[in-house]
Amino acid sequence: MNHSIGLIRRFAACVYEFLSLLALWLLCTAIFMMLFDIADTSLKRFCLQLLLWLATGAYFIRCWVITGQTLAAQAWKIKLVNQQGETLTIAQAMLRYVFATFSMLGFGLGFLWAFIDKEQLFLHDRLLKTRLIKVRQE
Repeated sequence: MNHSIGLIRRFAACVYEFLSLLALWLLCTAIFMMLFDIADTSLKRFCLQLLLWLATGAYFIRCWVITGQTLAAQAWKIKLVNQQGETLTIAQAMLRYVFATFSMLGFGLGFLWAFIDKEQLFLHDRLLKTRLIKVRQE
């Protein structure tokens, strides 16, 4: 199994991923506003943020469990695998999403961890023993 995914490729995939997520967030926000009008109260803002976090999680978890690849990972020929080299279980994927959320909330330090990690793993991947690998050309 080839473990060498360069940091440039990894962070380029993150930018691509952000663009995909932006479309998902705009769709969810539009549906939310059609149902509940503008998010003009603290409760509505919280509900919208929760909806966006859950929708994002559903997207990532589904992709990680089914194929190990999101749309951006497919484009960049990257796959997420567990310690056995297999796609993640639902429990592993859910845990990775929660850990990745904390990696991002901590000023992105969990992602920047890859710059100092000997295998260039994100902190949540180091903790969960998951990794990104190159997809073989067929």
